[in-house]
Amino acid sequence: MNRTKLTDLIKQGETDRAEFKSSLSDANRIVEVVASFANAKGGTLVVGVRGKRILGVDVGKRTIESLVNKITDNTDPAIYPKIEILTTEGKTLLVVPVREGETKPYLAFGRPFIRVGNVTKLMKRNEYETLLFKRQRVDFDEKVCEGALLKDIDGERLQWFLRKARAERNLDIDSKTGTEEILNRLRLMKDEELTNAAILLFGKEPQRFFLQAETRCARFKGLNVTEPFIDMKVIGGDLFSHVEETERFVLRNISKAAWIEPGKIERQEKWEYPPDAIREAITNAVCHRDYESSGSVQIRIFDDRIEIWNPGQLPESLTVEDLKKKHESKPRNRLIARCFFLVKFIEEWGTGTNKIVDWCLKQDLPEPLFEEAAGSFVVNLRKFHITEEALQKLNERERAIIQRVQENQRITSGEIQRMFDVSRDTVNRYLKNLLERRLIDKRGKGKTTYYTLQ
Repeated sequence: MNRTKLTDLIKQGETDRAEFKSSLSDANRIVEVVASFANAKGGTLVVGVRGKRILGVDVGKRTIESLVNKITDNTDPAIYPKIEILTTEGKTLLVVPVREGETKPYLAFGRPFIRVGNVTKLMKRNEYETLLFKRQRVDFDEKVCEGALLKDIDGERLQWFLRKARAERNLDIDSKTGTEEILNRLRLMKDEELTNAAILLFGKEPQRFFLQAETRCARFKGLNVTEPFIDMKVIGGDLFSHVEETERFVLRNISKAAWIEPGKIERQEKWEYPPDAIREAITNAVCHRDYESSGSVQIRIFDDRIEIWNPGQLPESLTVEDLKKKHESKPRNRLIARCFFLVKFIEEWGTGTNKIVDWCLKQDLPEPLFEEAAGSFVVNLRKFHITEEALQKLNERERAIIQRVQENQRITSGEIQRMFDVSRDTVNRYLKNLLERRLIDKRGKGKTTYYTLQ
């Protein structure tokens, strides 16, 4: 929301889609208002306003994080707000936009609220039951895991999670709390039984219940899956391990450049792909995949790119083009996503793909490609500025030249002559076309001339 829209909103006063709070002192009421908006048509809550008077609010180092945790921890299904800090008339305001929920009814502190005019009220029983009836689909991670018992939970992994969640998000669950109570407080139990999310996140052997819950990684020699692979690994265990071990596999199979800069003692280093982008893509694939699909997450590393395949397509309201713009987050597995959020495996909601693009562009790499293919969502991190569309405009020999440069990093005109047994003039025509199309660069002089990819 920009400053003009905020000013107009305040001038209109409180409505069925706008609520103002003078401060953060009544955080419980803020949670109730957020839940009421989600149960209705959505709305905006502004903190730092009384009536139509702008008071402003003090925002400390952990203010936003604390309010987000307050809302997510006390709403069910969990609501993950994107809180904005805006300044108007020289005063700071917190703006909490809330979308209409897709899985109504939403509870605040275990009770349903609804927006009636400019007032938040407890929902009547018949209203609650009507919304509950309309919620037909139960997400996979919320379903009871048939046959799973508390003894199937890895206590050490659960304690690791608590330590990290306390450090990263100030999660208020003591390490001495019993396993069952911990899982209940994380909403990972349903009617005293373990959910699918509980086993996927903290199970000793999740694949005993879900064969498809694995990540397959391969480093291929060359540019295609038909080539032999250099390294391969099938990763099982809990979902946090999937992210950690998959990241290690990728970093083991890509290059790191190192150099000494004048005036600096320490050696400078850079991976050929940004590790942050790699981790984000892996985390998104593991967290948001369709676990009802029989497919696995796949990581395919080639000479010129990394492909991250995620079983399941985008939500109907999202397109591939939306992922490069501001867009809302619609996690397929809300319980899994919430636990990933609590340990900062997920930093923000609805911005992961934008960050992947930014990280690649900052490293002077091509913009990543997002696509849906064969029932999966695919993230393609590319090393070179060459698209399939550009390759289609080349003849067979020119495409072969590009492939050879991708494999060997460089090529000379003499090597091209030997490849096709053609004259120097013919080679020059190939090179001229590739240079004009800005697919290759010319380096060196005279006999030391060679060509690289753009």
